Amino acid sequence: PRRTSIRRRRLSSGINAEYGDRLKKSASKKKGRGLARSEVLRGDFDELEGETRPGAPQKSIEGWIIFVTNVHIEATENDIFDKFSEYGEIKNLNANLDRRTGYLKGYVCIEYEQYNEARLAVEQANNENFLGQELKVDWAFVRPGKKATSSKRKERRRGRSPSPDTD
Repeated sequence: PRRTSIRRRRLSSGINAEYGDRLKKSASKKKGRGLARSEVLRGDFDELEGETRPGAPQKSIEGWIIFVTNVHIEATENDIFDKFSEYGEIKNLNANLDRRTGYLKGYVCIEYEQYNEARLAVEQANNENFLGQELKVDWAFVRPGKKATSSKRKERRRGRSPSPDTD
């Protein structure tokens, strides 16, 4: 007698055929707006540390990152490290250089391990004079949504970067 009808057929990958057929029938392509209502997006997802309100600082995977702009082009990495280590232990500092000139591009990313250290740097170093230029310090990552803007930010207009002094 034939026993193949009693035994389950096996696919080459080792999954039985009945399970594979059920899986194919239950699977459907999700496109567009229908995906938002599906169970795929209703799962439990991990969240990173930080406040939940829109515009609040958001922790990156490794730490709290601040973005410093309007840094003088002749500033060195050591100058910046010394300045911002006043607020706490710096975990990482990225100072990008212009390939053509070899000078700093005018911005720096600084990573702190602790939120309080990064917050202190944002609050105290913002608008502070450093090598003759007023630093602008803010969070690199913030929660999505509308951020409460201050009246100072609304008044600020975009302009040209200051030119280096030529002698």
